[in-house]
Amino acid sequence: MAGGRHAARPAATEGDRMFAVFALPRKLARAVGALCLVGALAACDPAAVRLPDMPRGGGSVDTGRAVPVALLLPRSAEDASGVARDLENAARLAVSDLGEVAVDLRVYDTAGTEAGAAAAAQRAADAGAGIILGPLFAEAANAAAVEVADDGVNVLSFSNNTTIAGGNLFVLGRTFETTADRLAAYAAREGRRAVVIVHPDNVEGRLGRTAIQTAAARHGIGVAEVVAFPFTEDGAVEAAGRVVTAVEESGADSVFLTSTSAGALPLLAQLLPERGLDPAETQYIGLARWDVPAQTRNLPGLQGGWFAMPATGTTSAFAARYAETYGNPPHPLAGLAYDGIAAIGALAAERGGDALTRRALTQPAGFQGTGGAFRLRPDGTSERALAVATIRDGEVTILDPAPRRFPGAGF
Repeated sequence: MAGGRHAARPAATEGDRMFAVFALPRKLARAVGALCLVGALAACDPAAVRLPDMPRGGGSVDTGRAVPVALLLPRSAEDASGVARDLENAARLAVSDLGEVAVDLRVYDTAGTEAGAAAAAQRAADAGAGIILGPLFAEAANAAAVEVADDGVNVLSFSNNTTIAGGNLFVLGRTFETTADRLAAYAAREGRRAVVIVHPDNVEGRLGRTAIQTAAARHGIGVAEVVAFPFTEDGAVEAAGRVVTAVEESGADSVFLTSTSAGALPLLAQLLPERGLDPAETQYIGLARWDVPAQTRNLPGLQGGWFAMPATGTTSAFAARYAETYGNPPHPLAGLAYDGIAAIGALAAERGGDALTRRALTQPAGFQGTGGAFRLRPDGTSERALAVATIRDGEVTILDPAPRRFPGAGF
C-alpha cells in the first residue's frame, strides 16, 4: 500500500482527461457529437448534509452491518455531469442486484478536480468508508488515493490510465495494455509478423504506442516503424502518406492505429486506402472500439479490420437492464460502476471481514462484470476478457469470442 498522503504519484496531465475532436466527415461528426453530449444532473453536495457516521473501514468489513462504500463522482462538473449521473445510476442498480449483501452507498461530489477529489475522499474516509469507488478522471483518482492512503482505504477508480495505478489505487477501466495484448496475441496466431504503429503525438497516443510495442514483443511481432503525428487534422493528413511509405518500404503486414472515432480514426480510415494501403492486403488493427458510433462501421479502411470489444451478451444484458430501469441507454462507462459494486458484493459474500483488502481484491479468479470477466492485478492495473471483432459490410462480426473466465475463476 502507498506510504501516506504525501507519497504522490506522477501527476496526470490534461490530456488524460479530455481528448480533442478532429473535424470529421459531416454525418459522422453529428453522430460523435450526439454520443459525447452530456446532460445536466441536479445534485447536492453530500458534505452539506449531516449523515450518521459509517463504521470505520480501512479494508475491514463488519459482517453484521452494510458494507460502507463511498462513490466519488464529478457531479457538478459541467463537462461530466451526464456520465456522473449514469455512473451513479449503475452503482445503485448494482446495489439493488446484490441480493443478501447490503451496501451503504454514499455519493460525494469531486467537482471534477484534484482538490475536490482529495477533499471528498478524506470526508468519506473520516465517515468510515471501507472502500472508495471512483473518481472518474485520472488526476482526481490519483489525488483521492494519495489522500486516504494512510487511512488504509483502497480506491477503485474509473480511469484506464495505468500510470496512476499502484499502492491503494486500482483502475477499473479497460486499459490499452489489455487491448493491445489481446489483439497482438490474435494477430500472432493469424500469422502476422510485422506492424507499423500509427499514433497521435499526445499523452493518449504515446501510452497506446507503448502498450502496442510491449504486446508485440511479447507475442513475437516485430515493430517495423512507428509513425507519430501532431494531434491536428493537418497532422493526420500528412501522416497518411508516411504510413503508406513505411508499409511499402518495410514489408509490414499490418498497421496498428491508436486513434478513436472522436479523433483521427475516420480521417485515417478514409485516407490510407485512398493512398494505396489496401485493407485486403494489409491488416488494419485498432486499439479503440470501431463499432461506435454506428457510422464508424462504414469507413472503408475499417472493413475487415480487427479491434477488441467486451463480451456482447453481458454488455447487451446490462444495457437493456439499465434502460428498462432509467429510461435511457447507459453511458459507455456506466458499466464500470456496476462492476465495482458487483465485485465488492461478491467479495463481501465470499470473504467476509477481509473482503476489501488488497489480497481479496486481487484474487486471480477475478469477477464477472457487465462486459464479461475482469480482474484486478497487484500492481493496480486491471485485466478484462475481450473478444476480437471485425467489420464486414458495415456490420460487426466476432472472430474470437471473449473468454468466459480467467483460469481458476470462481464467480
